[in-house]
Amino acid sequence: MPKMLEPGDYIIGVDVGGTKLMAVVYDHKFNPVGRSRKHTKTGKKEPVEHRLIRVIREALEESKVDAVKGIGVGSPGPLNPDTGVIIDTPNLDWKDFPLADTLSNEFGVPVAVDNDVNLGTYGEWKFGEAQDCRNLVGIFPGTGIGGGIIIEGRLYRGFTGAAGEVGHMTVQPGGPYCGCGKRGCLEAVASRIAIAAEVAKLAARGDAPSVLADCGTDIGKIRSGAIAKAVAAGETMVEGVVRHAAYQVGIAVANLINVLSPEAVVLGGGLVEAMPDLYLGEVRQAVKDHAMPFLRKDVRIIPAQLADDATVKGAAAYMAEVLAGA
Repeated sequence: MPKMLEPGDYIIGVDVGGTKLMAVVYDHKFNPVGRSRKHTKTGKKEPVEHRLIRVIREALEESKVDAVKGIGVGSPGPLNPDTGVIIDTPNLDWKDFPLADTLSNEFGVPVAVDNDVNLGTYGEWKFGEAQDCRNLVGIFPGTGIGGGIIIEGRLYRGFTGAAGEVGHMTVQPGGPYCGCGKRGCLEAVASRIAIAAEVAKLAARGDAPSVLADCGTDIGKIRSGAIAKAVAAGETMVEGVVRHAAYQVGIAVANLINVLSPEAVVLGGGLVEAMPDLYLGEVRQAVKDHAMPFLRKDVRIIPAQLADDATVKGAAAYMAEVLAGA
């Protein structure tokens, strides 16, 4: 756990997502003392940054803290972690947007911005089951599939600053279209959206009755909980879809093990939380089938521990390290 803060110091972690904004104020031991969470968009024509500032202020009000040392922010990319500029995030209507400067000017403290999944991985590394590792990969299947990489105790960003786009590894050349415009990305075949699309077809023809009853065939309504419920109800075709997707993620994990040789791989996100045994079982099997025996030996495939707090806590810890010059 980071020890960069002194008693009486406070720091804020922020998670900017397409569906939620969350801010948490932490004390010097990274215990939460105030938090706020809101939907990212409300239908009103309010800039996301204005709503984000309100969320941070509400967290501060709840904490009754007068001053903080800094603000760490996890945001969807692409972004420049050195400048804190969001390069282009259409879901948030940000293009070349100076997020770090905007928040720094508003609150009068240093602000560090990085990719949300990078900081989710960082949070799991600092506070989860992988604290003893120096080399770690984090993969978070959800609406998309994000990844983060820790190499020799440091977040790895690569030449562009955007390393870790695990969801855009090609796993099925010529496969379904991905949101990035390519075919056959891992995200296109194994994200929750990809699973929901297959499950919707099953529901439409009567092979997923619980999903049909609860969600109809609306892909947007077929979320992790509904999928897990169908699996628990014995709807074997739904289970098959989940197993296939998890196995595809496992192939990607195996490739990353072969290339990076991490000590552990952390898997998080709603799908993993809803069906941990099934999901991790398929990933571990794929690693056994596809990773080189010497490289996969003793590598831990573990579930994330922090759930929704992974990014906010990782962002706060990262900001603390930036302040300490670590």
